[in-house]
Amino acid sequence: MRLRNVTPDDVDAYVRMRCDPVMMAELGGPLPREGIEDKVRRDAREAAADLSWSKMIVPDPDAPEVAAGHVTLWSHDTDEGPLSEIGWMVLPEFQGRGVGKRAVRMLLEQARDENRWGVVHAFPATGNGPSNGICRSLGFRLLGQVDVTFADRVLHSNHWAVDPRVDLRR
Repeated sequence: MRLRNVTPDDVDAYVRMRCDPVMMAELGGPLPREGIEDKVRRDAREAAADLSWSKMIVPDPDAPEVAAGHVTLWSHDTDEGPLSEIGWMVLPEFQGRGVGKRAVRMLLEQARDENRWGVVHAFPATGNGPSNGICRSLGFRLLGQVDVTFADRVLHSNHWAVDPRVDLRR
């Protein structure tokens, strides 16, 4: 498995992840199809400029066009100051195989090795057992529950944090 930067060619994978009712069940429901190309272009631009690590999960390096999902690590401003956040999505046919956990681990290991991003936060919905399990198994600390905004929707989420330099479990 490997991670590669999002490119403008990843529109179909984004549509499958973000416009599907099952994929988006824990994220407030599917997003409208219009605007996905712009989102992919923005993510690809930010990844190319190294402003965020927006990566496609490639399960077979010999087939780089096949994406199992997406993992991203970025920083954004909050009332308390800058916050580094990680998020991920794995397409249904790849779920239950450890793909998401490996992808999150790979990105956190890169953050650790490059000493970048500091403490990394994740905000999976409280009912999203698989994503909360990834956080728990990789050494994130549960800080509590919060309401977060995603795609103009307020979601009730668990707030997890990990310092990849010291907390990342093998």
